[in-house]
Amino acid sequence: VCIHRARLCSSIRFIKSKYVCVFDKSALKFSHQQRLFRTSAVSCGQIVQFKLSDIGEGITEVTVKEWYIKEGDSVSQFDSICEVQSDKASVTITSRYDGVIRKLHYSIDDIAFVGKPLVDIEIDASKGVAPEEDVVETPPMSHEEHTHQEIKGHKTLATPAVRRLAMENNIKLSEVVGTGKDNRILKEDILNYLAKQTGAILPPSPKAEIVPPLRKTETVPAAPKDKARKIPVSVSRPIAFSGKDKTEPVTGFQKAMVKTMSAALKIPHFGYCDEIDLTQLVRLREELKPLAELRGVKLSFMPFFIKAASLGLLQYPILNASLDENCQNITYKASHNIGVAMDTEQGLIVPNVKNVQICSVFDIAVELNRLQSLGSAGQLGTSDLTGGTFTLSNIGTIGGTYAKPVILPPEVAIGALGKIQVLPRFNGKGEVFKAQIMNVSWSADHRIIDGATMARFSNLWKSFLENPASMLLDLK
Repeated sequence: VCIHRARLCSSIRFIKSKYVCVFDKSALKFSHQQRLFRTSAVSCGQIVQFKLSDIGEGITEVTVKEWYIKEGDSVSQFDSICEVQSDKASVTITSRYDGVIRKLHYSIDDIAFVGKPLVDIEIDASKGVAPEEDVVETPPMSHEEHTHQEIKGHKTLATPAVRRLAMENNIKLSEVVGTGKDNRILKEDILNYLAKQTGAILPPSPKAEIVPPLRKTETVPAAPKDKARKIPVSVSRPIAFSGKDKTEPVTGFQKAMVKTMSAALKIPHFGYCDEIDLTQLVRLREELKPLAELRGVKLSFMPFFIKAASLGLLQYPILNASLDENCQNITYKASHNIGVAMDTEQGLIVPNVKNVQICSVFDIAVELNRLQSLGSAGQLGTSDLTGGTFTLSNIGTIGGTYAKPVILPPEVAIGALGKIQVLPRFNGKGEVFKAQIMNVSWSADHRIIDGATMARFSNLWKSFLENPASMLLDLK
C-alpha cells in the first residue's frame, strides 16, 4: 500500500513522505500507544510513587504510627502525610508534591522501609512538574531522588534528610551555601552553618506547647509521699494470666537500647559516688518557683543540676569529650549538650538540652518543659535525641538512692541522681540539723578519665549546688 501523505495526530507530529511502501501493523500500533500515553498524562495526571527517603542516623526501617491523610485527599508540598517511629525518634513525613493521594502502601503499625513506596500521588503534569518528553521516556522517580525548594525566588537542592535537619533547627536553606554537586546542600553544610551561628539551635519558645503547671499545694518534703501513693496505682490494673509464653519482636526504643547498651559494654566503666547537701538549693528553688510559674514554666531541681554540670565541664572538658573507635583521637566538644534520661510509655529516652554553656537556669527549665511535654506525647524529634555530650539520669524521681549508670556512647561520662531525703547531719559546731541530702553516682570511661579527675569534677559540681549563690560568679 502506497501512502502519499499520512497525518497521524497533531499532538505528536506530521509524517510527511513522498512514498511509504511499507507501513506494517506493529508500527501503527506503537504510534497509537504513544499517542494515548501522552494524552492520558496530560488529562488524567501522572501517578508517582512517593518513596520513604533517608531520614538520617542510619535508619533503614520505621513503624507507621499515624496517617494524616487517606486515599482521595488532596495534598500540597510540605503537608504532613504520616508519622513514623524509628528506633531513635518520631518523625513526621511531609509531601514533596501537590496532588491527590491514590494509594497508601502501609497500614497502622506496619514496618516501612527506606527507599520503598510510601504512598502513590497523582500529580497534574500540565503544571510543569516534568516536561512531556520526560514523562514518556524517563522513569517518574529519576528526578525525585533529590528535591527542589524555592525560597524567595532561589532554588535549593537538598535531600529530604537535609531539609528535615534544616527545618528542625529553623534554618532557611537559601542562607546556606551548598558544597555538593550543582551547589547541592549537604548535611555537613547544615552542621557547619550551625557551628558558625551562635545560638542557632537554642530552645524555641515553649508557650504553645507547655502544659500549665499545677497549683502549688504541697511542700518539698511532701513530694516523695505523693509520688509513693502514685506508684501502686500504675501497676494495679488487672493482670491477665494466660499460661502461655508470648514472643514479641524488639522494636522502637527497645531496639535502640539494645544497640546502645551493646556498644556501651565495650567501655571500661569507673564508678564514683558522693552525697550532696541541697538544703540551700531547696530554699532557693522555693523562692524562684512562683516566679517561674508566672512565666508559665515549671521549675524543678534539674535545671540547677544541669547548669552546675556545665560550669564544671568548663573546668574539666575531658568529661565533655568523645573517643574514636580506634582509641587514637579525643574530640573535645565545644557545646554542652546535656542529656536527661526520661521514663516514658515508649521506654527510656534521653533527649538533650543544647548549648547549656550559654543558657541561663530559666532557659534550661523552658527547654526541659518542652522536652518533657514532647516526650510524654511520643513526639520528640531526631534533633532532640541526638548530639548529646554528657548525661544526667534522675532516677530519684522514681526511687532509689544509688545507681550504676551506663555510659551512652560516644559520651564518656554520666551521672545518676538519687532521691532527696531529709536526714540528720552535723554542722561545723557539732550541732545536729535537718538536711536535704541527695546521692549522686558517676560513671566514666576509664580509658581517658582517671579517678582523680572524676572526683574533682564531682566536688566542683557539689560546691555549686551546696552554695548556689556561688554560681552567680560564673553564670553566662
